[in-house]
Amino acid sequence: MSMSTAISPARTAALVGDFDRSPAYAGLADALTLLIGDGRIGLGTRLPSERELTDALGVSRTTVTRAYAALRDTGYAEARRGAGTFTRVPGGRARAHDRALLPRAGDHEAIDLNCAASSAPPGVAAAYAEAATELPAYFGGHGYFPAGLPELQAAIAATYDARGLPTAPDQVMVTPGALSAAAIVAQAFTGPGDRVLVESPVYPNATLSIRNGGARLAGVPVDPDGWDLGAVAAALRQTSPRLAYLIPDFQNPTGHLMSEQQREQYAALLRRAGTVAVVDEAHQALPLDGQEMPRPFAAFAPDTITIGSASKTYWGGLRLGWIRAPHGQMDRLTQARVGLDLGAPVMEQLVLARLLARGAEVVDVHRDRLREQRDRLAAGLREQLPDWRFRLPAGGLALWVQLPGPLGTALTDEAERRGVIIAPGPVFAAEGGLDQFVRIPWTRPPHVMDEAVTRLAAAWTAVRDGQATTRRPSARVMVA
Repeated sequence: MSMSTAISPARTAALVGDFDRSPAYAGLADALTLLIGDGRIGLGTRLPSERELTDALGVSRTTVTRAYAALRDTGYAEARRGAGTFTRVPGGRARAHDRALLPRAGDHEAIDLNCAASSAPPGVAAAYAEAATELPAYFGGHGYFPAGLPELQAAIAATYDARGLPTAPDQVMVTPGALSAAAIVAQAFTGPGDRVLVESPVYPNATLSIRNGGARLAGVPVDPDGWDLGAVAAALRQTSPRLAYLIPDFQNPTGHLMSEQQREQYAALLRRAGTVAVVDEAHQALPLDGQEMPRPFAAFAPDTITIGSASKTYWGGLRLGWIRAPHGQMDRLTQARVGLDLGAPVMEQLVLARLLARGAEVVDVHRDRLREQRDRLAAGLREQLPDWRFRLPAGGLALWVQLPGPLGTALTDEAERRGVIIAPGPVFAAEGGLDQFVRIPWTRPPHVMDEAVTRLAAAWTAVRDGQATTRRPSARVMVA
């Protein structure tokens, strides 16, 4: 299932950009290492010849020769006699193969689109390097920060200030990811039997965190065209929920973006019902069409508890999230939190503080890459699978695709046999159904998205024509 390809000298030169020239060979090797590591240059790709890259970069032949030698020495390239220099990574493809997420034979060779999270953008590695130089200053203390490093709390609070929601640092709690944040909120604000309103379809891991605290979920539909506020009003009257879990910013999985008018109306409905909004903003920083984002939901409902995440904006391996709470609620959250964990790792908090200090520098590059991948996926589906329906989201990470019939589970099973892993609609259903849908993230490089669509088209033909191999489907673990 591996896809061997070549990268042109011009493309390589564009990707490495203005690399460090002190010395040039080391800067070029470092730049190529990052490109290979984050997937912008795929594994098994043939690099340009030394002569071609020398001409494209305008450097000496010795610079390229020594850079390629450094790549080979560190395990990021290999020379094949008579064929050229090809990319690899230390430990091979299986280095990123988690046995919980990809447990089946051949999984690590498949195109994994079950996980809606991308590789790290440029700038993350530099932030780690800078943070490592600061870390020893914290070794003299105990290392526990249940609320978060003060400098990171302040940096996160500043992002809300910039979005029109004044926030003090002591309103922020840093957590080991957004799911941990959801679990803390559920622990603090719900008890056995309490009702929590959730969207359907919805991110399943978040609802599991809420349910684990003993709460009972009440689903309200999010239609292919967006939120039905009439249905929300009816659900609030019928269930009187304590909390309502919402994803107004590029909703997972539909990709919908709630307008300011809808936020104001939704907030009014919650206020009348006495229900507190728990708003998941994991995708908020990923508008892909240059649009201005609506103000945070909490600007319309001051008692809102907001959950944020670094995983989609930067990298899933960073494993940091946070809670922005109204004044007066942090003690309650802290009491709930210490029963679950005692804080997020200091190193990662230093990394995120560095990334936030860079402003849009890292995120803009990340958005550019995601936009290209989104557009490639959409174009491929329109060309090869014209009977599939979807609305192109203006941001986020995935398409919510409606099939001509309730064949989502059958399609995902057949697609897996053909080396591409996606999630069927029922995974996202709060109360069952949705087998007419599949979620397809645009989180892989464009040429990989092309190959994924080709395989999905073949799988769909087999399912539609009744030629798919029948077997008992088994659920996969989902993390994003």
